[in-house]
Amino acid sequence: MQIERTIIQLLTLIVAGFVTSVSAQDESVKPGINDRFMDADAEAWVARFERDGRDLYTRRDEITAVLDLRPGMDVADIGAGTGYYTMLFAERVGPDGVVYALDIADNFIELIEQRAAEQGLTNVRPIVNPVDSTALEPDSVDVVFLAHAYHHFEYPYKMLDSIRSALRPGGTVVLVEFERVEGVSPEFVLNMVRAGKGTFTDEFRNAGFELIEEVPFTEKDYILKFGLRR
Repeated sequence: MQIERTIIQLLTLIVAGFVTSVSAQDESVKPGINDRFMDADAEAWVARFERDGRDLYTRRDEITAVLDLRPGMDVADIGAGTGYYTMLFAERVGPDGVVYALDIADNFIELIEQRAAEQGLTNVRPIVNPVDSTALEPDSVDVVFLAHAYHHFEYPYKMLDSIRSALRPGGTVVLVEFERVEGVSPEFVLNMVRAGKGTFTDEFRNAGFELIEEVPFTEKDYILKFGLRR
């Protein structure tokens, strides 16, 4: 009985700690980090994001394979940017699946709408989401994809809570992020990314996720796959 009471107390503290973090997060953890995207020329970002030598783009098929997508799946591409992953996902899940392309910038969402129409992809659902929510319905997606997006979350605890709500039982979250190591990582990474892999992993765990797998990638980036804690 004592052991059971101890376990219950620990679980209560964990849940209470996360709820407190969410409710207390009234201020951005990185104010202004997304300002440059809000009114930027989306086509100019295509040239920057979709270029040879950028691993996130040139190795997109390898990264997509980590998601293990199948026809009929519903996917959320959060921080979709110019939408090149959105289009790949839409092809893989087929007409019976849906890809929700989320971004806080109107210009990116308009570009994704245009690209989907040009490619005849009717299963893409572009969404301009608020900075503290996915705006997705509960239990609406099988996979959530975050490619260099999590460090842009100004309200990470609220966003993780929203992701957890949207993810169906048995679903997965695939996180691609910069390695951030003091004295090793480039200056732009140290300035832009607020924390390293250990901190981000802890944030997911505290939000009710468990680490399923770390997928080998590059020295500059890592890939983590999470599932809902059982």
